Amino acid sequence: MKSNNQRVRAVYLLFIIVFVIIAGRLIQVQGVSASTYASRASRELYQTAPLAASRGAITDKDGVAFARSIASVNITVDQQLVLDPVRAAEIIAPLVALPVSTVQSRLTGDRRFAYVTKDVTPAVWKSVKEAIETENTKRPYGKYISGFYSEDAFHRDYPAGALGASFLGFVSASGHGGGGLEYALDSVLAGKDGSYTYAQNGGGQVIPTAHDVLTPASAGKEVRLTIDRDIQWVAQKAITAKVKESGAISGTVIVMDPTSGKILAMATAPTFDPNNISKATSDLLATPAVSDPYEPGSTGKVITMAAALEEKAVTPTTLFTVPDRIKRGNRYFGDHDKHSTWKLTTAGILAKSSNTGTIQVGEKMKPKTLYSYLSKFGIGKKTGIELAGESGGVLAPVDRWSGTTAPTVAFGQGYSLTTIQATRVFATMANDGVQVKPTLIAGYVDQDGHYSPKSVSQGVRIISSETAQKVRLMMESVLSDEGTAPGARIPGYRVAGKTGTANRIDATGQYRGYTASFIGFAPAENPKFVINVTIQDPKGVHFGSLLGGPVFKEVMSFALKSYHIPPSSQPVTLLPMNEKQLAARAVQKSKIDTRTASKA
Repeated sequence: MKSNNQRVRAVYLLFIIVFVIIAGRLIQVQGVSASTYASRASRELYQTAPLAASRGAITDKDGVAFARSIASVNITVDQQLVLDPVRAAEIIAPLVALPVSTVQSRLTGDRRFAYVTKDVTPAVWKSVKEAIETENTKRPYGKYISGFYSEDAFHRDYPAGALGASFLGFVSASGHGGGGLEYALDSVLAGKDGSYTYAQNGGGQVIPTAHDVLTPASAGKEVRLTIDRDIQWVAQKAITAKVKESGAISGTVIVMDPTSGKILAMATAPTFDPNNISKATSDLLATPAVSDPYEPGSTGKVITMAAALEEKAVTPTTLFTVPDRIKRGNRYFGDHDKHSTWKLTTAGILAKSSNTGTIQVGEKMKPKTLYSYLSKFGIGKKTGIELAGESGGVLAPVDRWSGTTAPTVAFGQGYSLTTIQATRVFATMANDGVQVKPTLIAGYVDQDGHYSPKSVSQGVRIISSETAQKVRLMMESVLSDEGTAPGARIPGYRVAGKTGTANRIDATGQYRGYTASFIGFAPAENPKFVINVTIQDPKGVHFGSLLGGPVFKEVMSFALKSYHIPPSSQPVTLLPMNEKQLAARAVQKSKIDTRTASKA
């Protein structure tokens, strides 16, 4: 009897223990862990899908797109819902142009969210859905192929192909800018993604609920450029042909409005198609017009001339004895061609691009004075144009100059600048001595269509208007029969310019090859356009007059015609370039003075 009572008590005790455990667990589930389970259930029930923001377009000055975003679809999958990944892959792979094995690997696993493919057209997604629906009509309930979803996205498209690629850049696989303006203005163009939180059942079907949350995406701003599409096209065609013809490694053309700083064209050859960057080498993805410094050579002589004139160290008609070779310090400097000793004016030295003559002009100033003008013109400083990776060039501090540095710098070697910097130097001459900041951006358009022009920075006076006009007149002599670039003349227009043929530093730091250039503006009496043509490492003929001159003439002729710029009304009276012309001018002036006196 006692034994039976003990067994009853033991069973009763066991029952109490089990009851306490169950009750405790129930309390934990209902009370302590209720929020945890609810949260887990919510996570499994609710899904959040990103809503991609439309990237802003990049357009030319007239609002025609260079870069735009086109609606596309990313196909996603809930791998846990794919019961037959082998058959599903066989159906989907040919429709999305991927190997079956690749698609199958993306469908297999336990991830609730994975990408099958990105950036397909809405038509492709429609064909995938229809193919799956057709397959499911042949399968029993419970064996359906399911778990596939679409995610709205945008595909970056460049309708003009390679036109403007060097400054436009490209968009990387991550959806962010990978170069050029796409990179520099990524925060402006990208916009802000939105999201959509929704409920779904075990089969992956969306269940409308009161807890759905929609956060709309905000589109990026449209960026309107200063680029003239037609001039850009002509510049691209011309520089591409010249680079190919000359066997050069590259070439660049910049067209700039000297009064506003607006860049109307920036063409580089060779270039790439941003629609297919996989075929482009890394060197093509840069923007050499702003990132690649070089020694300018004779185009740099205009700075020396402007400095000497501004300092009143010379006049355009100051006479110099110009041999073909002179020694400064422990080094000999020479002109490109041997010649007898000339008697040239300052204007004649520039027209004939004499190194020995320019050295003598530079010696009319102290080295620190020459250095100060190089610095004022922006050598060694970035222009601030809206592109990443800009170089400021290299200008050694004057206290590090040796006895041969000043003579070298005077004729455009011994320092480096970029094509955009060189263009700005000439634009300063064209703009009566006032330097403006170059810009590619005209303004912005928000998602409501409101256009906001970009604020214009104030110009800075570098030299006097009088000095700038003197330099311009001297530069017109460069295109005379006695100058280095008569072939760059444009019938009916006064044109000013300067040739450049510089020793080029290669990737190893050695002087090897040449940089050929021609920079000029027209009409010279009231410049509307500055055009810089720079060609790197041409084979064979390497003179700026023969390589850059023809490209300049082609592009400038088109720009003048396109903007209906009337021909020059008065022919230019060139400055005397040598001793003989100077004497003849003096005789002519004497006769005029005599006639004037007799009439009085």
